[in-house]
Formats: sequence, C-alpha cells, structure tokens
Amino acid sequence: MLADTYIPRRLDDQWKVGLWDVDVAAPVLFMMFVGYLGGSKLAFCLAISVGFFASRWLARIKSDKHPAFAMHWMYWHLPTNPMSAMRATPPSHIRRMVG
Repeated sequence: MLADTYIPRRLDDQWKVGLWDVDVAAPVLFMMFVGYLGGSKLAFCLAISVGFFASRWLARIKSDKHPAFAMHWMYWHLPTNPMSAMRATPPSHIRRMVG
C-alpha cells in the first residue's frame, strides 16, 4: 500500500525539443547541420533562416489539426520502402477500400 502509485496523465504527447514539437524542430536542426557543413558564417546564417522559416510554415500548417498530422501526411504522400512499410495498414497507394 505504500508503494509509489504515480500514474502519468499524458501518454500520447508529441516528443519535444525544448518548447517545439520534434517535427517542427527538425527543419531547424537539419538546416543547422547543413549550414555547419557550408563552412562559412554566411552559409550558416542563411541555412538557419531557411530552417526557421520552414519550421514556422510547418507549424502554421499543423495548427488546428491532428497532433500526428505530419506522420499522416508522410504516409500518404511519400513513397514507401521495405523499412517503412506497415503491416497493419494498407499500402498508401490504395486510396479506395471496398469491403
């Protein structure tokens, strides 16, 4: 009876990087890496600004939608490969299901 009975309240929250969701922070982090590979301060600043604007664009698209909107969009619009194919769901190229 004296055991710790902590019950988490939110199991399905999105992963966070600071205050950002992971899918919104990914463009900034990726472009930071690309800017670092550029090798100059100008390339780094340009890449960071492109990543920031891409993340703001993605955040605006994602607002007022399902929390996993980015995952759903990737499932329907990007090609599958054997590593990313899901067995429990139909292939994404089949748009109409009968039965």
